[in-house]
Amino acid sequence: MTATDLAPDATGLPAIAPLAPRRSAAEIAYERLRQAVITLALPPGTVLSRAALAARLGVSQTPVREALLRLQEEGLIDVVPHSATRVAKIDLASAREANFLRLAIEVEVVRRLAAAPAPALAAGLRAEVARLRELCAQGEQEGFVHADEAFHGLLYGAAGVPGLRELIHSRSGHLDRLRRLHLPSPGKAEQIVADHAALADAIIAGQPALAERHLRRHLSGTFAEIERIRAEAPAYF
Repeated sequence: MTATDLAPDATGLPAIAPLAPRRSAAEIAYERLRQAVITLALPPGTVLSRAALAARLGVSQTPVREALLRLQEEGLIDVVPHSATRVAKIDLASAREANFLRLAIEVEVVRRLAAAPAPALAAGLRAEVARLRELCAQGEQEGFVHADEAFHGLLYGAAGVPGLRELIHSRSGHLDRLRRLHLPSPGKAEQIVADHAALADAIIAGQPALAERHLRRHLSGTFAEIERIRAEAPAYF
């Protein structure tokens, strides 16, 4: 760093060059562990060893401890002092609460978009539906999940509230695991494609009430099957 680098700028403050963004080991550990929990690669009840996780991730135990604390705050793991740390079972009350939050926000999002549909949004929605349909036909479940998220992310972005998508994401761990359990059910992926197509059509056609109706049906599908899902995977609840 030179004297020129520290020379005051127009505000009178030193013109310090900004640092390039850098992700910490704790952040990476958190994202990878959370993904493993959400995808059920680490199913409910799995005992978690900090030392084993650190070795698997190639980091020290400190970032793993920080990641586990964050997951505990989200209710995704249970930590019993002087005992075991386990992946938490799916909490239906938390899942319903997250779904309530998501529905409240997305209803307003789709109604606003349908009230003044933009041509660029129409093209984007059609492209996302086509991608979902293709992945569904291929049976590519992980890609399908990402495409599903991209469709809804497009809605938030178009409405100018992408940050709210992140808020919901941080509260939806139990809901996302519940939806993962439901996705392999016969006809579920096809129904998601149909729901997205109908919602996209309503928005493009400028029909807020119809868009809201399709969204409500779409977001209620998993809870309509909750008893069957629990019966098929009782150890997860």
